[in-house]
Amino acid sequence: MKHHRRLFQVLVSALVCVTLMAGMVSLAAAEGPYDKVVYAYATFNNIPTEEVLDTVEEAVNQITRGKIGVEVELKPIVIWEYSSQVSLALQGGEKIDVFQSLGDLNTCISTGMCLDITDMVPLYAAESRELIGDAWLAACSQKGRLYGIPTYKPIALTPMLVYRQDIADELQLDMSQLTSVFDVTQVLRKVKEARPDMTPLAAVNTGNIGIGLAIPDVDYLTDDYYSPKGVLMHDELTVVDYYASKEFEDICNLARTWYNEGLVMKDAATTSSTAAELMSSGNYFAYIASYSYPEADTAASLEAQTGGYDLGAKIIGSAFLDTSSINALSWMVASTSNVPEAALKFLNLTFTDPDVCNTILYGIEGRDYVKNADGTVSYPEGQDAASVPYTAQLSCGTMGNFFIMYPMAGTSLESLEWELEQNRTAKTSVAMGFTFDNSSVKTEYTAVTNVIEQYLPGLICGSVDPATEIPVFLERLKEAGLGEIIASKQAQLNDWTAGK
Repeated sequence: MKHHRRLFQVLVSALVCVTLMAGMVSLAAAEGPYDKVVYAYATFNNIPTEEVLDTVEEAVNQITRGKIGVEVELKPIVIWEYSSQVSLALQGGEKIDVFQSLGDLNTCISTGMCLDITDMVPLYAAESRELIGDAWLAACSQKGRLYGIPTYKPIALTPMLVYRQDIADELQLDMSQLTSVFDVTQVLRKVKEARPDMTPLAAVNTGNIGIGLAIPDVDYLTDDYYSPKGVLMHDELTVVDYYASKEFEDICNLARTWYNEGLVMKDAATTSSTAAELMSSGNYFAYIASYSYPEADTAASLEAQTGGYDLGAKIIGSAFLDTSSINALSWMVASTSNVPEAALKFLNLTFTDPDVCNTILYGIEGRDYVKNADGTVSYPEGQDAASVPYTAQLSCGTMGNFFIMYPMAGTSLESLEWELEQNRTAKTSVAMGFTFDNSSVKTEYTAVTNVIEQYLPGLICGSVDPATEIPVFLERLKEAGLGEIIASKQAQLNDWTAGK
C-alpha cells in the first residue's frame, strides 16, 4: 500500500512539473520573442529624436505584442525624400517590411519591390479587406494579383483655389463666382492691380502651378498627374496623347497669359519652394491644388502651414476617380521582408485599430496632444506642430484609415459625412480598376519621362510660348517612344475590357 501511495505521489509531482513547465513555455511564448516589423512612413512634420521615437514605438508595441505578437520599429522619412530613401534602402538590403507608394505603385510592382499578398490578405488582413472592399482593392492589383492596400480616406480630390481671405475681403472679391480655373484670371488681375508688389499666384511645387487640374475627367492610366504617358479622356476607352489634346493647349495658353501679365511667379518652373512656404512669405495671394475636404475645412487646416494668414478656399472643378486616385497612396509589404505575415498583421491594425493608428499619427497623449470634450484633439497649451516632441499629423491622409483618426480641433464633424459622400458620388473612370504593366516599355518610359521633365514645367507654368514649344515637345515625345507606350496601354486595356 505504501508502495502504491509513493508511486501516486511521484506521478502527481511529475504531472505538476509538466504543468508548470507547460505554463512557463506558454508564458515565454506570450512574452516573446516577437516578430519585428519596420514600418516606413512619409511625414510632412519634423523628424523626432530617437529617444522620442522610442517612446512612441513602445506605446504602439504595448498594443501589438498582445494582439498580434509583433513589435514595430517606426521609420518616419520626410516626404520629399521618401520614395528615393525607401528604394535605396530596399536595394541595399536594409530592413523595411511595410512601406507606401506615393503615386508610384506601378513602379513598385514592376520592379519587384512589393510582395504579392493575394493569398495572405484573407488570413492576415481580412478586416481591412472587408473595410475597403474588393472594388478598391482591384486598383492595387495587376493581372489578377493583389500587391497593396489603399489608404482609406477621403479619396475624391477636388481642385481648389486657396487664397488670402483678408485680401479678398479688402478688395471685395466675389470668390463665389469662380467655377473653373479660367475664371481665376479676373481675380488675379484685380489683386495685381491693387497690389503691384505682390505676385497673385504661387506655385504648388517645382514646375507646377496647379493649372493642369482644369482638365476634367482624365484617367492617367496608372501614371500620375505630373507625368502622364497616354490617357483616357471624355469617357472613351481609346488611349490618347494628353499633350496633343486641345485641352492641354488651352491650359498652356492660359498659363502663358498669366506669365506675361505678371500674375504668376516667374520662376515657377524651377522653384524649389512649396506653396506653404511661398504663402508664408506674405508675397503671394493664392495657389491652386486639389483637396478631398470641404472648402472651409481645407482652408482651416492649411492656415497653420501658410504663415497663419486667414485663408479661404473655392472649388473650381469637379472630383474624378480613376485607378490612380485610389492606389496613389497604397501600403505594401516589401518583397525582401523576412516576416511578411507579421508585416501584414501590423498593416491590418493601422486600418482597424484606432489606438495604433492615432499613436503613430499623434504620439503620446498629454505630451504631444490633448483630447477635447467634443472628441477632437489639440496640441498642448503653448505648443504647436513644430514644437511638440512628436507628431505626424500632416500625414493623416496617407496612413491607414483616416476615418478612425482623431479629428483636429476646428474640424467640422459633419465634414466626415461630406467626404464619405464624395467618395460615393464622384464621377468614376470607365477604366476603374485597370492598372498598366509598363515592363515591356521600360526603355520608352525612361526616355519619355526625360522629355516630359524637360518641356512640361515651362509649358504649364507659362514661361515658354506654347505656339512654338508644343510642336517641338510632341516631336520629341514621338522620338522617345510615346507611341509605343500608348499602343501597349491600348492593347492591355482592350484585354482588360474583354475580360470584365
